[in-house]
This record gives sequence, C-alpha cells and structure tokens, in this order.
Amino acid sequence: MTNPAAAELIARSNRLGSDPRVTNYAGGNTSAKGTDVDPATGEPVELLWVKGSGGDLGTLTEPGLAVLRLDRLRALTSVYPGVDREDEMVAAFDYTLHGKGGAAPSIDTAMHALVDAAHVDHLHPDSGIAFATSADGEELTAKAFGEKVVWVPWRRPGWQLGLDIAAIKEANPAAIGCILGGHGITAWGDTSAEAEANSLWIIDTAETFIRENGRADPLGTIMEGYGALPSDQRLSRAAALAPTLRGLASTDRAQVGHFTDAPVVLDFLASSESPRLVALGTSCPDHFLRTKVKPMLLDLPPTASLDAQLARLHELHNEYRADYQAYYDRNATAASPAIRGADPLVVLVPGVGMFSYGANKQTARVASEFYINAINVMRGAEAISTYAPIDEAEKFRIEYWALEEAKLQRMPRAKPLATRVALVTGAASGIGKAIATRLAAEGACVVIADLDLEKAKAAAAEIGNTDVAIGVQSNVTDELQVQAAVDAAVLAFGGLDLVVNNAGLSLSKSLLETTVADWDLQHDVMAKGSFLVSRAAAKVLIDQKLGGDIIYISSKNSVFAGPNNIAYSATKADQAHQVRLLAAELGEYGVKVNGINPDGVVRGSGIFAGGWGAKRAAVYGVDEQDLGKYYAQRTLLKREVLPENVANAVFVLCTSDLSHTTGLHIPVDAGVAAAFLR
Repeated sequence: MTNPAAAELIARSNRLGSDPRVTNYAGGNTSAKGTDVDPATGEPVELLWVKGSGGDLGTLTEPGLAVLRLDRLRALTSVYPGVDREDEMVAAFDYTLHGKGGAAPSIDTAMHALVDAAHVDHLHPDSGIAFATSADGEELTAKAFGEKVVWVPWRRPGWQLGLDIAAIKEANPAAIGCILGGHGITAWGDTSAEAEANSLWIIDTAETFIRENGRADPLGTIMEGYGALPSDQRLSRAAALAPTLRGLASTDRAQVGHFTDAPVVLDFLASSESPRLVALGTSCPDHFLRTKVKPMLLDLPPTASLDAQLARLHELHNEYRADYQAYYDRNATAASPAIRGADPLVVLVPGVGMFSYGANKQTARVASEFYINAINVMRGAEAISTYAPIDEAEKFRIEYWALEEAKLQRMPRAKPLATRVALVTGAASGIGKAIATRLAAEGACVVIADLDLEKAKAAAAEIGNTDVAIGVQSNVTDELQVQAAVDAAVLAFGGLDLVVNNAGLSLSKSLLETTVADWDLQHDVMAKGSFLVSRAAAKVLIDQKLGGDIIYISSKNSVFAGPNNIAYSATKADQAHQVRLLAAELGEYGVKVNGINPDGVVRGSGIFAGGWGAKRAAVYGVDEQDLGKYYAQRTLLKREVLPENVANAVFVLCTSDLSHTTGLHIPVDAGVAAAFLR
C-alpha cells in the first residue's frame, strides 16, 4: 500500500507536471518527508520520497520515486568532502536507500533532504527562469517577491546547493522559496498543499510582474522580410529543407527530427533581437542538455530561394561544427567525457519554423519544447531586464558532467531500427499493417499510408502514439498525393530511410475477360504507384545522404505463370524489374533496393477479402475458407504464409546484417518450386 505522504506527493507532482506554466517535460523534482515502518525492526523510520533521476512529474508513479532514509541522508553532511568533490556524494546515496530504494536518486536529492520542510518543489517555470537569467535578477527578485522569495546565486546542482538553500531557509523564516540564479525556482511547505500553493504563488507573481512591468517589445522590432510565410508555402519550404537538414544534423550520428511552426517560434525569428539572443544560448541546465548550448540560425529571409538557403545551411553547419569543437576544446579537461558530436540539435529558419533532432522522435520533440521554453525565458528576461544566461564554462561543466555521462550510459541499448523512418503504403491492413507493426517494434518511426485515412489513423494508433506512428491518406496512383505522403513523413519525423511499396489489389480474370480498365487499374496501383512512391522517396534519400532502403512487395506471380491472372502477374513482373533497375541506379547513393515475393497470404489480406480469394478458390476448385490450407499443401514446407512472415523478411532486409545486399528478391512462399529464381 502506498504511504500517504508518497501518495500526496505523486498527486501533487502530476498536477504540477501537467501544467506547462510550471515545468517542462522531465524537468524539476518534488519530494515529501514522512514516516513508515522499517520491516527489519518493526519501528517507525523517517523517509524521504523524491522524484527519481530522469522521471517526469506529469506522469510520475510510485516506481518513479527514490526512497531514502532521512537520518542517514542528513548524516552524510559529516562526511561531505567539499564542493570540489561533491559528485562523490551521489554514490553515497546508495548507503541511505530504504529497502530496494526505488528509482535512482537524482543530483537534486540533497536539496530536498537538507531543506527543513516536509514538502519541497524544485521547478523550471519560464517566468521564474526569466528572473533567474536577468542581469539584475537579485534586485528584481526582492522587488517582485519581497521577503517571501530569496535569491540564490548560480551554483551547479549538488550537495553544496542543498546546504546553501537550507541555510537560506533557516536565515529567512518568512521565505517560502528561492529563485535559483540561471536555473529555476524552489519552494517548500509544511504540507503538500502548502508547498504546491507556494510554488504556484511564485510562478503567478513572476508572470504578473513581467506582464505589468515589462517592455511592450522585449524582442525588438519586426525585421522586414522575416515574417512568417503563408501556411502552405511554409510547410512546402519546410518539407523541402528537411531532408538536407536531417542529413547535416546526422553527420556524427543518425537523428530523428521534429518540426514546428508554432507562432511563438515564428514571432521570435522575425524579431530584431533574435540573432543576439540565439547566440547567447540557453541557461537552465534542462534546456541546454536537450538543445545544446545554442541552436543554428539561418541568416537568410524566407523569401530567399531554396537553393540559396540550402547552400547557406551547409556553410553554417560547417561553422557550427567548428564553433562547437572550439567550445569543447576551450573547456575540456583530461577527465572530460569525449565530445558527443558537433552537430546542432535545433535549427531555426526564419519565416518557416524550428527543426529539432534527437535519438528518437520523443527526444526531438522535447528538444523543440525546451527551446520554446527558452524563447519564453528570453522574452521575459528582456522585458524586465537583460537576458544573461550562465557563462560558457558553467554550461560545459553541466553538459559534460561525469554524472550526466553516467546517466547516458545507463540508457537501454537502442533497437535495431532506432532513428530510422519508414513509409509503408497500403498499410492499414494485411501485409502492410504487419510490416508497419514489425518495423515500429524494432525501433523505427512509421508512416502508414493508405487509401482510407481513418483506417490508416486507426492502424497507427494501434502501433503507438504519434512519436511512433502516424496515418496519412494517399492514393498511390496520384502524383500529388504521393508527394504529400512523403512530405508528411519528413515533417513528422525529419526525413525518410525506409520505403515499402506494398499497396496493391488484384482481379482474377482470364485473358478474354480482362478489360482495359482492369489492366489499367492494376498497373496504375502497383507498377505506376510503386514508381511514383520510389521517385518521391528517392529525392529525400539522395538529399539526406544517409543511404536507405526501398523494398517492393512483389509476388511469386512475378516469375510464375498461372492461369486467369494476366493483369496482376504482369504488373508484379513490372515491379520486380523496377527493383533491379532502381538497385542499379540508386546504389551510388547508398540506397539498397530489394523485393519480396510472397504467395498465398490469405489470412488478414485485404486483396483476398476483396473477392480475389473467392475467384482463386474457384480456379483451384476448393472452398474459399480452405484456400490458405490449399496454398500451404502445395508448398515444399507445407506451411501457410502469414503477413508476419513477410514482415520478418522486410525487417531482415533493413538490418545491418544485409548491408551489402541490393537487387535481391526473397521468396516468402513456403517453397514453390515453379517460382524458384533462376
């Protein structure tokens, strides 16, 4: 049963963490002190429950809490070796855990343990950080909050900061909290409700002070020609820029992308002060750990040509990498972790929006959210003062902190298809859905394209949230709809790595029964459709310069001659030769093109359910419900072929194990001798 103090803490944390005014994703931490029974003695023991390292307040549950003995935590003060060795105190937390201890304690545990209050909140509200990053933040804090909030000069999180805040609380009995220079806020209370109320009072008071006392144009005037493009032009330009930008951002390691054209971003980039503020970088540790110390800013107006913007972005990327390497070299010591990559994590394009990058979609999206927090902080600080983030050396100490490195090393090993973005056509059901499901399970982000938008969205929702899969409507016979699906992929996930031409249909008719309309329909969907999808995707793959995979779901019928199947088999042969042609053409770009030849995939198949199954059953003289069994018995392995078997083959083709394979067709037919490749 959850301890009442812990239950109150979780409820408070969820409320605070769900409000973007209060804190950002996985930012800040909260705690509660109380008593519980020690199972080893049967006696009551004082405990501290505190949000564990890396957790998120808005979604915090009991397993996300670290549980420590308060007496042993406070006793660590007697062995504290001083600020130069305070990182050693984190390892000492292991000796204070209660039972198994729950989640790993964060560096901020000291603040919560040492402050003499039953409940403590440490948060990162934009309004509070605006005070924390103002050049005259200490004076403004006194003016805005009086004796209720005390200024604490910047200090890196750790044991000493906990001691500092504890001393400040003791020396200022009227205080309910602190502004932590360059960082955020801390509030406390005797009850959970009081701590929450005090946190919200500090945030509300900061917002009111900025609103009532701030300048009307804190970001300066609007630069002529730098306003937002109309929505359709903006998205079109973003889609055109995205592949190249993702390639640049992935120079050191592959990244997934996110794009936003939120008004707060567009307004910031149109303002005259934005170049100065962008160069100053972010301040709150949670911000720059997610966004790097500063973004890359395109210094051209949105009306510049696409070619001019792309050329300039390449120049700026080279400059950014050199600047970041110099930043690392200036600050690194022999004990510093190796440089983690010199590419930007945030790229700002005036009039278009913001592109952000990470090891997965959620990380990329959160980086975007954090930079929007940073924009709000800059606006607030410039409204009441001058934005003055912590200096470069302190940023480096945080970014390349040994404790931060240890946290990165604890992250689970990436899945085989992590950072890869897949587009699967005809994926709302059957083989396509099985492929999309398998690719997502192996770490890919997946775009499910289907003629039926609602079914595409439903299939995506079954696979995961929008950080994992999205559904889009696309008729693969329509050039514009195909391009729209590819654009949707690059705007949702930054680019494209893996394309599966799966959309198809079939009509089982003899030569004399096959009409021109029958012939055209099947060739339009499968031969022309695959061509259109591959052509649109190839442009992205070439611009990214990251290689990639194009896979055709062809058929045994591409090489096997059977009765009453002229249009279907002919178009499948067309697809099969497209594989060979594109493998020869795209190899120089590192793009592999391969095919899969399934047969007899009856279960879950949209094609078979649409009348094809009944007609094939009639051709073979069996009941439709027995068609799968019939197909299985005519194979060498006597096994029915399922959609998941095809999905398995797609996965294998995309892994590093087949990195040197292109132009191949893999049969997934349980063994049909007449369809052996020769």
